[in-house]
Amino acid sequence: MNWHEYAIRHGKLPEWPYEINYGRENVVESDVLVVGGGVAGCRAAIAALQQGASVAVAERGFTKRSGLGGAGVDHWHGAVTNPCSKITPEMYSDTAMQICDGYTNGLARYIIGKEGWDTLLELEEMGVQIRDEDDEFKDTMFRDEETKLLFAYDVDNKHCLRVYGNNIKPCLDTEMRRLGTDVYDRTCITALLTDGGKQGARVIGAMGINDRTGEFFIFKAKAVVIATGGGKRLGTFAPELTESQSMFHTNLTNMGHTIAWNAGAELVLMDQLFAGGIDAGYAPYSMGNADNTYQGAPTVDAKGTRVQHASAAGELLTEERQIFQSARPDTFVIGHGIGLGPTNTPDYNVSTLDHALNDKISSGELRLPLYNDFSLLDPKHRRLIWGLMLSHEGKTRVPIYETLSKWGFDPDKDMLQYAITNADMLSHRSSWAGLEHLPPNWLITAGGGGIVTDWRLQGSLPGMFAAGGFPLFGSGCHGEAQTTGRYAGRQAAWFAAEHDAVEPDRAQIEREKNELYAPVENEGGDVSWKELNYAIARVVQDYCGKYKTEEILDLGIKRLKDLRGAEGMRTYANNPHELGRLVECYRLIDLGICYMEAAKARKASSAILGFSRVDYPETDPPEWHCLLPISQLDGKTRVRKLPCDYYRRAPYSDVLSDNYDVYSAPAKMEV
Repeated sequence: MNWHEYAIRHGKLPEWPYEINYGRENVVESDVLVVGGGVAGCRAAIAALQQGASVAVAERGFTKRSGLGGAGVDHWHGAVTNPCSKITPEMYSDTAMQICDGYTNGLARYIIGKEGWDTLLELEEMGVQIRDEDDEFKDTMFRDEETKLLFAYDVDNKHCLRVYGNNIKPCLDTEMRRLGTDVYDRTCITALLTDGGKQGARVIGAMGINDRTGEFFIFKAKAVVIATGGGKRLGTFAPELTESQSMFHTNLTNMGHTIAWNAGAELVLMDQLFAGGIDAGYAPYSMGNADNTYQGAPTVDAKGTRVQHASAAGELLTEERQIFQSARPDTFVIGHGIGLGPTNTPDYNVSTLDHALNDKISSGELRLPLYNDFSLLDPKHRRLIWGLMLSHEGKTRVPIYETLSKWGFDPDKDMLQYAITNADMLSHRSSWAGLEHLPPNWLITAGGGGIVTDWRLQGSLPGMFAAGGFPLFGSGCHGEAQTTGRYAGRQAAWFAAEHDAVEPDRAQIEREKNELYAPVENEGGDVSWKELNYAIARVVQDYCGKYKTEEILDLGIKRLKDLRGAEGMRTYANNPHELGRLVECYRLIDLGICYMEAAKARKASSAILGFSRVDYPETDPPEWHCLLPISQLDGKTRVRKLPCDYYRRAPYSDVLSDNYDVYSAPAKMEV
């Protein structure tokens, strides 16, 4: 019974069901602390344990199903060394960098390409099905008959796999706990502990609160892996309206970014914000689509006229196989949903619907609404989409696949209607969000920004490692998150083996406790966490949106600081859950300031970053083609320029495999 059902039955909400102990201290000691128990965090914990380290995991939710990948997945990107692949790790990394003008993570993409297949094979040993074991899709163009692997997007180059991933997270959770991980669920990490309590010093643990009991946790560790996922509450917040329509959820607040920023670590690409996303509108995949999981789904208009697919270059396609091929024979489909922003060429992109769809609808040649007509597919190909894919993708198994099936939807004869929206959106991502029905400011989402690392995935602070699709800048999606988690966990264990534990600074702990528990002692508080969160999102929308200038950004920073010093001091919490949400809001203010400081640092506009400075309108000048690591020390922001290909420059080798060979092995890591 949930709280809503309880209220209906009893006419009131239940009493708080947990014993509340605000301020009670719990001390946890381990070699490695993993912050975040999603797929990256679980893999980091498993890998560290395999290296002989003791491991604690602090997770905001419940590790069995938590995180962006907790509900399951149907695609696995980055497995380029699988026996059928024609793509190499070098190709995977270099192409990602090429099509993004260098604004992604080349070293992470290489690590992913090198270890993605091995990471997937380990999952198979844990009980996750990665092959067509029952021969359901035998003799289709998507299957390799010898290995029984199934492929998506690119049936020629065969590097993106379709997997039966509904149970991935429970399998990871079971293995992590079996190996002896000390797991702390419902724990909101609010700050990193540093040597001497100083910004910019070695990371020696973390602090946080339990959102059931309100107890305070001090995690002492020799190394920390940040694997907290992404977030959406900074620029968009209306949970009663949008949570069921989002690819994200309320627990995801980019907390890893913020605790690293507050500790003095360097972050990059924090100037990349997009006025777009899939945070509002329709529930993902609930409407007709020809994209992502629905790749290749036939589309017809209101009269039953077939809408042709087109290559990424715009060429109309006449055969089904062409939909799953690259736009040119000398390229490959790099992938879809792997954290790459706008690209400078369509040559490596997926196919879409007819690029002239807008004109044909406007002229009356095609009539809205459009529909997916799955009956036009071969039965096996139909089951791939309305079967394997929808029943294993996390956002679709229950809300879409099970619900529509329960209501009588039959893909053999029924059609799925597209959203009636801007025709420009119908050929790509049309039904993930009703974009034209919402003001653009609602849709601000973070880009590929995050912690900048070396080849060991260690950030600028010794002892702090990053993994996952978001805390680690520009590093991809589900399979890539697991792969970087596995790699970072090993590295953290090796660091811990070389370094002694350091006792935390008591003054740093007391400062954190005083801030965290102030709302529960504030008898006159009249601002709730939701009110504060909405105000934060509104400030970010207004002052870090499309029209950015130095003055506007400075005003935004001032507004956020004023919000913390005024309304933020009037906040209250009725229970530990509200306290946890409120503390997240405090950190969102810090993160908003980080984004605005990063926007101030880039004195130019950039098409590839989707970044516009009204006072610096020149687009992508050569002197600003770089990363801008941003950090803070004693309240002052520090920025430097860093080449996008820093990972191939001294002290590193220009040869990617040489770097991997050196840094993927244990070695003494200096503090």
